Amino acid sequence: MSNRTQAEETVTTQRHPASEVTVVGIGADGWNGLGLPAQNALHRADTVIGSRRQLELVPPQVGARRVGWPSPLLPALPGLLEEHAGGPLVVLASGDPMFFGIGQAITGLLGTGAVTVLPQASSVSLACARLGWSVEDVPVVSLVGRPLAALRLDVHDGRRLLVLSGDASTPAEVAAGLRQWGFGPSRMTVLEQLGSPAERSLAGTAETWDEPPGDALNVLALECVTDGIGPRLSLTAGLDDEAYEHDGQLTKREVRAVTLAVLAPIPGELLWDVGGGAGSIGIEWMRAHRSCRALCIESDPARGQRIATNAAALGVPTLQVVTGRAPAALAGLPTPDAVFVGGGLTVEGTLEACWAALRPGGRLVANTVTVESEAVLAQWHSSFGGELRRISVSRGRPVGRFTGWDPGMPVTQWSVVKPRGNQERT
Repeated sequence: MSNRTQAEETVTTQRHPASEVTVVGIGADGWNGLGLPAQNALHRADTVIGSRRQLELVPPQVGARRVGWPSPLLPALPGLLEEHAGGPLVVLASGDPMFFGIGQAITGLLGTGAVTVLPQASSVSLACARLGWSVEDVPVVSLVGRPLAALRLDVHDGRRLLVLSGDASTPAEVAAGLRQWGFGPSRMTVLEQLGSPAERSLAGTAETWDEPPGDALNVLALECVTDGIGPRLSLTAGLDDEAYEHDGQLTKREVRAVTLAVLAPIPGELLWDVGGGAGSIGIEWMRAHRSCRALCIESDPARGQRIATNAAALGVPTLQVVTGRAPAALAGLPTPDAVFVGGGLTVEGTLEACWAALRPGGRLVANTVTVESEAVLAQWHSSFGGELRRISVSRGRPVGRFTGWDPGMPVTQWSVVKPRGNQERT
């Protein structure tokens, strides 16, 4: 499945007449840093499109018409390319246009055969060169147009990160986030105007960061160090129950780990978490890989808000909450690769709607603690196969001076893979 954003998918459904389009990566060093092919493309162009900062880097002897990017950009892109399709067109991008840049959207619209991409060294490559870091070993998180919470997933003790800043205020916001998450001792290095004569760097720690906003064009390098107080947020399933705000409607840690193992998330897949509760299944599905997506369907608005709060706190703020009651709330949602049903099994039509929507080869997992819902799962197991399992967990509790076992309610789980084509059971 594609990992593109919804906006990019909308853009790429439209096609436009072929024209001479060149996407030129330009660094902070401007015209002097461009190779001859890029300079020639700009001299030939009838129109140059870019941000105000990028257009100012092009010298006056380039006589092309200059057009600034509209906002929001992606929805306007098809019409903009159509409008300027009559002659040679250059689109300016920062550094490497295919790395968090506009290049993918343009090649998706016009096709790779109609577009020439001329990249420059990306800000990530320049930052690693300054720091002596190996590019392939350093994760990159973009906060351009994304909330600070998107960084939380990648912050772990001993890890190096590069952050593409949204603007001059990003370093201070990241420092505040690191302090809040228990990573105040982390070292921060802000690298501004990489590759230009005005390049400079500032260094410090998150807990003492008090630098005023500098240049908007900056990359932030992090060396993460925990203060030892905050929670340990593993990327494997089964976070501590205390990591979630909840009102008791929470799939407990051990059962959650088993459930995620059976759901088996892989990159790019979409999960429906039906009866979201605290959102733990959808959240840990998305924590498995940055490209995993989830929809939490929850009928209680207060719980829906709590799910969104938990998702942001645990580094997956793009989890979508659908407030409504299944099965009606499921109508029109994108086709899932997997479905988890944690509530509403006895509501007529819920399992039927989930099964009908699930793509062939997709997985459905349902958990319950009630006899009535068990009967529903037994019936579906009889009709569609799959696996039934009983999950029992006991935890040690003080019994006077000793320790005894306190058993939790056993959970009945049904899991099944939807057959492909003519494999459907009769």
